[in-house]
Amino acid sequence: MGQKGCPIERAVTVLDGKWTLLILRELFLGTRRFGDLRRVLVDVSPKTLTDRLRELEAKGVVKRTIYPEIPPRVEYALTKKGERARPVIEALKEWGESLARS
Repeated sequence: MGQKGCPIERAVTVLDGKWTLLILRELFLGTRRFGDLRRVLVDVSPKTLTDRLRELEAKGVVKRTIYPEIPPRVEYALTKKGERARPVIEALKEWGESLARS
């Protein structure tokens, strides 16, 4: 079954990749600037982080706000669509914790 017909496939397409899940984890804590995300996700390259944020923005999961300041300030936050992924990420967190205990 193609992506349009399978809801799990659609979800996995949005959540694809290690960094995507970790970016979402950070954005569940609140609005973040690019540099904040880079400091927390120490092993991600700037290019990969930029690519993932752009993908999430294109999918309507993340909102990018540019403030007309010098230098420009850019912030990333979850959209309502992105917030709806919270229970999925929480379930993954709980499952990961249970794996550490077993």
